[in-house]
Amino acid sequence: MKKVLLASVALGLLLSSCSKKSGNDVHTNPPVYKAPVVAAGFAKGADISWVTQMESSGVKFYDKSGAQKDLFALLKSLGFTSIRLRAWVNPSDGWCNTADVVAKAKRAQNAGMKIMIDFHYSDSWADPGKQPKPAAWTGLDFATLVTTLHDYTVATMNTLKTNGITPDWAQVGNEVDDGMLWEDGRASAHMANFAALVEAGYQAVKSVSSTTKVIVHVSNGFDNDLFRYLFDGLKNNGAHWDIIGMSLYPSTTNYTTLDTQCQSNINDMVARYGTPVMLCEIGMQANQPGISRDFLTDIITKVNAISNNNGLGVFYWEPEAYNWQGYGLGAFDNTGKPTIALDAFSN
Repeated sequence: MKKVLLASVALGLLLSSCSKKSGNDVHTNPPVYKAPVVAAGFAKGADISWVTQMESSGVKFYDKSGAQKDLFALLKSLGFTSIRLRAWVNPSDGWCNTADVVAKAKRAQNAGMKIMIDFHYSDSWADPGKQPKPAAWTGLDFATLVTTLHDYTVATMNTLKTNGITPDWAQVGNEVDDGMLWEDGRASAHMANFAALVEAGYQAVKSVSSTTKVIVHVSNGFDNDLFRYLFDGLKNNGAHWDIIGMSLYPSTTNYTTLDTQCQSNINDMVARYGTPVMLCEIGMQANQPGISRDFLTDIITKVNAISNNNGLGVFYWEPEAYNWQGYGLGAFDNTGKPTIALDAFSN
């Protein structure tokens, strides 16, 4: 019996030793995730323009423990410092009109967040595939169109100012890969017109707030040819901007490649035009939160690493969207709680 007992003890020690050497110790804890550390002032942002419309439909938001929270306060607790809000001229349902933008901007300011206003210069979505004029602007000749854009921008900025809000940033146009206010401002056909519209927006913003930085925003931040073409055209036609804005929506399989290409493009933009760069929109599949966190960690790290603090920040587009209009690139789960993807913003 003694020999059997000794043999059993020896066998147990041997198995334990082998298990530890092979790295299969069941008591080993997974590594603790550490969010990227960024420079002071680096904008960790979210576009949450849907929030008032979602709330009006009864949508609620919860922290990771399941407690209901105001979305602005919740994002602040997750490490976000900045909010982006799209501005539409006269949307048919009212959402994202000037009054709605002001209401959300007040909430962002009360939460201690910086604010970006994204002028679409449209009554609804403006993006690379469509840049429709507001209905009220469709019959205007080009000179009047330029003046109208200027005056609308001034009026919106003044309304914000009257309500005690000075945006930190303002986009003049949204994803203007081929210009805006088509067909007059289509860049591929009328680059000089497009530049005149950008300049009108730039001067309008500055006339109300000299400290607000003006952004020209283009999609596909990995596409250096597109950015060189567009910003060479703007520069050669006398337009001004303070910041180059980018979008980046990679897949779960190509994000490492596109992140690297985007970083290279950012470096080229800084060197070529002498202006800093910001990622105004990013996103990934909400149902892949682990990979999304890896993507966010990587791109935040790369943007923050741009020399001389010329990588100004990263904004997630509508992270709070869950079970909403079929949008699948948010970062909340189906119960209204933030996923681990947003841990990348936590430092």
